Amino acid sequence: MAVKKYTKRVAVKAAKKVATRSKKPFCGLPPRPQPHLAPNVASNGLRAAAILGNVTKWLNNTVLHYCFFTGTSHFAVPKVQADAVRKAFDTWKAVGIGLQFQEVTQLEEAEVRIGYSVADGSSASNVGRDVLSVPLNQPTTVYGWDLTTPYGRGTALHELGHVLGMEHEHQNPFAGIKWHEEAVYDSLGGPPNNWSRQTTFHNILEKLSNQQVQGSSWDPDSIMEYEFERGLIDEPQQYDTNGLVPPGTLSSADKTWVAKWYPGTTAQPDTLVPSQSTSVQLAAGQQVDFVFQPTAARRYTFATKGASDTLLGLFEEINGQPRYLAADDDSGEDRNASITYKCFAGRKYHVRLRLYYPGQTGITTLIVT
Repeated sequence: MAVKKYTKRVAVKAAKKVATRSKKPFCGLPPRPQPHLAPNVASNGLRAAAILGNVTKWLNNTVLHYCFFTGTSHFAVPKVQADAVRKAFDTWKAVGIGLQFQEVTQLEEAEVRIGYSVADGSSASNVGRDVLSVPLNQPTTVYGWDLTTPYGRGTALHELGHVLGMEHEHQNPFAGIKWHEEAVYDSLGGPPNNWSRQTTFHNILEKLSNQQVQGSSWDPDSIMEYEFERGLIDEPQQYDTNGLVPPGTLSSADKTWVAKWYPGTTAQPDTLVPSQSTSVQLAAGQQVDFVFQPTAARRYTFATKGASDTLLGLFEEINGQPRYLAADDDSGEDRNASITYKCFAGRKYHVRLRLYYPGQTGITTLIVT
């Protein structure tokens, strides 16, 4: 992306504007490679958008287990900060979403491992299901400043928004933001962020692709929006003059977004029977759930059939709670999702199928053998 050239007069003017407001530390995400799509998939705009829009989202009704680093760890979370994160989880759950959040005490049992480090001075989180690729002894979410202040409470919500699969709002390609780019680099290159130009570009100036964004509008009040002092945004004019200060709470659009992906009320799951196929018709992003209660202990194969792109997940109910066993994502690979796993008589299993792209017929078949 070409950097705009500004005259010395404009740069000085922008720098003066930056100096009029105190700067805030920002969430800095590491670069994430885009999923590779085969040429025949990438050339189908609807299919590519469906895949990229779904790829970080969890299967609805998943129980996300979270754990705090403790003891002498570099990432040990003080109790007051952990309590602030717990409240943030409660705030997201209060929207009425289908995801469940449960705290555990062992890092290896948690999908979401939360650290705290003022010394590092940065907050960040892996996005959605990307957390599953992080080694079990490493944090997936790190906070770098006090979460008990109004700004800190917003930060706690923001990072958990990433955990749910949300991206930075100011990188929305539909936002229409034009930046004073050199002023942005100067501002983020100094305290408290001290970012390189590459980090600044990746987290501020780089636009998400149209295919990564659901909807066609920008929400400046989103919890996923940064606070920007005046002098960094050229257009819209109001933010050049006054800066952009989101309220630091969940906006109406945030709540709509999370309820769309993780609806709190779902249909009663159907029962899977070996060798009997079940066909469903779903729209992109929709999910259907099943229960499976085998009468014999053996290896079973759960497989989809059809031209759709899907995410298939298998969970075992333990003490009333579904625990993740395995998953298969066939999106963009022109094959069918399949999971083979040993299941035991007398136990209850949950099979979940999220549709990315429906293919030509819109019908997906699931069978267990």
